[in-house]
Amino acid sequence: MPGYLVTGATGLIGRQFTRLLLAREDTERVYLLVRGSSRERLASLVAGWPHPERVTLVLGDLSAERLGVGDEIREELRGKVDHLVHLAALYDITAGDEASVRANVDGTARVIELAADLRAGCLHHMSSVAVAGDHEGVFTEDMFDVGQRLPTPYHRTKFEAERLVRRQHEVPWRVYRPAIVVGHSQTGEMDKIDGPYYLFTAISKLAGVPDLPLVGPDLGDTNIVPVDYVAKALLALVTKPNLDDRAFHLVSPEPQSVVSVYNAFAKAAGAPTIDLELDERLSKGLLRLAKLSEHLPGVSLVRDAFLERLGIPPVLLDNVSFPSVFASAATRKELAASGIDVPRLEDYAGVLWRYWQERLDPFRARRPGSRGALDGRRVIITGASSGIGRATALKVAAEGAVPLLVARRQHELEEVRDEIIAAGGFASVYPADLTDEEAVTKLVKQILQEHGRIDMLVNNAGRSIRRSIKLSYDRFHDYERAMAINYFGAVRLILAVLPHMSERKFGHIVNVSSIGVQGIAPRFSAYVASKAALDYFSKIAATETRGDGITFTTIHMPLVRTPMIRPTKIYDAFPTKSPGQAADMVVRALKERPKHIGTPEGYLIQAAYTFLPDLVDEIAYEGFRIFPDSEAAGGTGRVKLGKGERHLSRAATRLIKLTRGFHW
Repeated sequence: MPGYLVTGATGLIGRQFTRLLLAREDTERVYLLVRGSSRERLASLVAGWPHPERVTLVLGDLSAERLGVGDEIREELRGKVDHLVHLAALYDITAGDEASVRANVDGTARVIELAADLRAGCLHHMSSVAVAGDHEGVFTEDMFDVGQRLPTPYHRTKFEAERLVRRQHEVPWRVYRPAIVVGHSQTGEMDKIDGPYYLFTAISKLAGVPDLPLVGPDLGDTNIVPVDYVAKALLALVTKPNLDDRAFHLVSPEPQSVVSVYNAFAKAAGAPTIDLELDERLSKGLLRLAKLSEHLPGVSLVRDAFLERLGIPPVLLDNVSFPSVFASAATRKELAASGIDVPRLEDYAGVLWRYWQERLDPFRARRPGSRGALDGRRVIITGASSGIGRATALKVAAEGAVPLLVARRQHELEEVRDEIIAAGGFASVYPADLTDEEAVTKLVKQILQEHGRIDMLVNNAGRSIRRSIKLSYDRFHDYERAMAINYFGAVRLILAVLPHMSERKFGHIVNVSSIGVQGIAPRFSAYVASKAALDYFSKIAATETRGDGITFTTIHMPLVRTPMIRPTKIYDAFPTKSPGQAADMVVRALKERPKHIGTPEGYLIQAAYTFLPDLVDEIAYEGFRIFPDSEAAGGTGRVKLGKGERHLSRAATRLIKLTRGFHW
């Protein structure tokens, strides 16, 4: 009964092959070479496979000298390995030279040395149809070096690895060249985005678009096979005698056009299909023109940015089709008795698509629940114990979200939570001081442990200080306190959630800023400066995290009647928004995710300062003169013109109406 040593058992092909190998009754012992960092994972996989008692894990690494397998282990394995099946490699067309050489060429050289040292019966090497490079026409199993160009590091290193196997004469060998390998045709199982999967994000964006007849260029042919076919065919060929020193093509018997592949997945996704292909001559002309346009200034930059948003590596465009037609008659002849055939892509494309949607779509976290944009979203809301935060929590819970309530006072948060639960919603309470770095770290860790994810963050908690600079000469702590919560507290929380959001490729952050940032707000030098700092931090963060699917909305909130403004008694006479109206702005920001939300008055003030700064300064000075510091801020609290705080002068009334919602 034969013994096997397998590399790459944790990979896509390796998992399927090894499971099938263990299920064979004539398999005596299977040694699996595994890196220390992957040992636990592989042990867990083996436990669920047939006959795990037949498996022995051997620590090793393709990048280590002698594979990291010492003399003692080699002596134990010597003479017991009838088949060394080398599946480990870097299967990545986007990888660079150094990584590809290290894994595919150097790693294969070390495997060859091990096979010779162990006196293995046969070395089975997993190569790739990529060795054909740009060869045009039929490429048979007997062909290898025919002067083809090898366009990428992946092509070159798979070619060099196969050359090493062919040139050594110490161990009999067999080479297997699969086409593009996709997921399992029955379960959809796949381990990464590769091959046609790079197009899935673009196809998903077309889902729901009216299915109008589309015309597309002839993009040539490709060749795709599911991993279960590759594993079954590989096992049949590995265990069949008298096939040494041959190569086998594990490919679809007939090439598949790129357009037909697109259509198979488009149908599964509910996206429009291409009903008419342009003829080959016209298609080549269009593609050549597109290639030439890349040399125009800025075109390639825009193209690459667009492709990155869709998750498509630019190198894929040059390798989307095969110039070669891969003959497989000899391989199919050897497999004929086993009944192993390649299934039609159209028959299992839907299975692959559903698996990708549920497990692999890098942007799957962006898809909302069935009840709307906020259904099921986990939303951190700071300052949730009262005012805008409380009103926002109630509204997002009514939309199906789960508000994660953050503030310093636990009992007030619990009251908000209980109100949400009584209305049929869900919420969680997290008392925390956002000025404490350790508290914020614990907060985010606890939320992730209890909820598993953070979808959105509303930075609403804040501290308002209305005091003129003249009264602040000896109150520098006013500026420090404002920055501590309004800027540093918000940034501290943003930085804590960004790694998680980046990993999930989705997140939305809403910053409740101030209308005062849009103009000149006398007596708010501490408060507005802290809000402006957060505004600009978020503008920069939005550019850096754009590729991770993280977006920011800044709300330049007008005056809202909350406990924050109570110390300023003149605001009793000002028109203000209610907390509920302010919360509507926050909910809109969460659902629509615009860059900015404000009021007409705020935009007008902002435009006025841009074009007429001196006039705005003059008006702002009038506001500074008319509306004094409050008694709480150390001023008189008395309006200098008119009949008191509730009965303002005509000038004051006109100014309030002109700048409705502004903080004076």
